[in-house]
Amino acid sequence: MITGWRVLGLGLGWMLSASCLADGAAIAKAGVGAVPACQTCHGPAGEGIAQAGFPRLASLGAPYLQRQLAAFADGTRVSDVMMPIAKALSVADRAEVSAYYAALPAPAAPNAPAAPNAPRAPTAVLPTASALALAPAPVSASVGSTLATRGRWADKLPACEQCHGPGGRGVGPDFPPLAGQSATYLSNQLTAWQTGTRPPGPMGLMAVMAKKLSEAEVRAVADLYTTLPARAER
Repeated sequence: MITGWRVLGLGLGWMLSASCLADGAAIAKAGVGAVPACQTCHGPAGEGIAQAGFPRLASLGAPYLQRQLAAFADGTRVSDVMMPIAKALSVADRAEVSAYYAALPAPAAPNAPAAPNAPRAPTAVLPTASALALAPAPVSASVGSTLATRGRWADKLPACEQCHGPGGRGVGPDFPPLAGQSATYLSNQLTAWQTGTRPPGPMGLMAVMAKKLSEAEVRAVADLYTTLPARAER
């Protein structure tokens, strides 16, 4: 009898779990109420849309995704697109769609850095002295790798991988994957932490770390992680 009840309980638990994921899939693919389908901005497989700066959601942890939706809903994370959407979702809706995206596999191929759209200036036109003064200092391609793997301890800036793991594939529920996100998205988030438009995260780390980076260093780190594979090599 005990075994029978245990089997019944497991069966009900499985059905409830499947129902949760099915509801999350419906929200992702078709929306709910006034909320549009998540895949409109985040892609049919949760891979994100790099050119527009919409992030990858596939395989990010469900607790992490729920926290981000809650932050959008209460206004502590600022986004003109996501704030009204998160507010329109119930707590149960947020849990269901988070579980759905957490169960999706990470994208196979890394995002390539977006190519510049603006045409090159004619060679005869030289930048003014004021423009040069305002332009961020260029950095070498190795700067992003150095910051990601070694940090800059003279400024008490640890390596990105100390929290986000080797290759930026994420660690636990608090430190999400960076690999597989677009450079635009990553740059925007580092800037948001610098300006206080995104909550500082566990132990207030990210706001402190981001403010130690120059504009050029932000771009260098973002460009590095967008080229790394989101899946471990087999």
